[in-house]
Amino acid sequence: MPSTAELPLDVKLMTVLTHALVVLFVLLGLGLFTTWLVRHPIWSVRAIAVQGDVSHQSAVTFRAQLSQQMKTRLTSSFLTVDLQQVRQLFESVPWVRSAVVQREFPNRLRVTLEEHQAVAWWGQSGSGQLVNKLGEVFDASPDDSDGLPELAGPREKSAEVWSLYQLLGGELARLDLGLERLELTERGTWRAELDSGARVELGRGTPDELLERTRRFTGTLSQLTERYAGAVQSVDLRYPNGYALRLRGVTTVIDTPPGTKQPRR
Repeated sequence: MPSTAELPLDVKLMTVLTHALVVLFVLLGLGLFTTWLVRHPIWSVRAIAVQGDVSHQSAVTFRAQLSQQMKTRLTSSFLTVDLQQVRQLFESVPWVRSAVVQREFPNRLRVTLEEHQAVAWWGQSGSGQLVNKLGEVFDASPDDSDGLPELAGPREKSAEVWSLYQLLGGELARLDLGLERLELTERGTWRAELDSGARVELGRGTPDELLERTRRFTGTLSQLTERYAGAVQSVDLRYPNGYALRLRGVTTVIDTPPGTKQPRR
């Protein structure tokens, strides 16, 4: 059999180098083509569709608040735009609780919004801080604030305050008493104010304990108001087996058995 001549070393090196250069040029070509394709005007974001809860916002207000930021954030193409940045932009707008951003081929973004639903003021009425139905505090000013109660306390306790408000408010509503304000003080005690202006000292305790004290009050209030004329001025529910009630024009009435200890502060 004829023998096969082995290629010289320099020829082998030249062959390997040629193959390597071909692969390199192919990769460079693919990279340049990909970059050109991604940056082609056809992939520019042409529109942003907004849907969901938008009762407090409109296309005009979004454009006014986000147009400048959008110009700087949407410099990349439809394929490379950072959806998280767009989401954060929309969530920075007042009343927007959350935003979900999706791509829509070939050049649109769709944003689905969830707005806060205000249920109370946080702090004083008109403070610019509200509480939503999940007990979260957010910054906004409602168009119509009539009927919103006031909740107060450490901000990290806002959900706890809102939960207790619903619990006690339902009990007081049985007697057509409106809970106008509920506050958790720095000392960890609870106090409330009714829509009549009456102040209520609830003291410390679990939600069940505070509800039981409130029921003790609502269960006997009608009997006392029939006996004593005058509107309720203040109520102290911190007594272990009763409560103290002050009516306008009437001295304090303590509905407790003889020898009952004084309330815990």
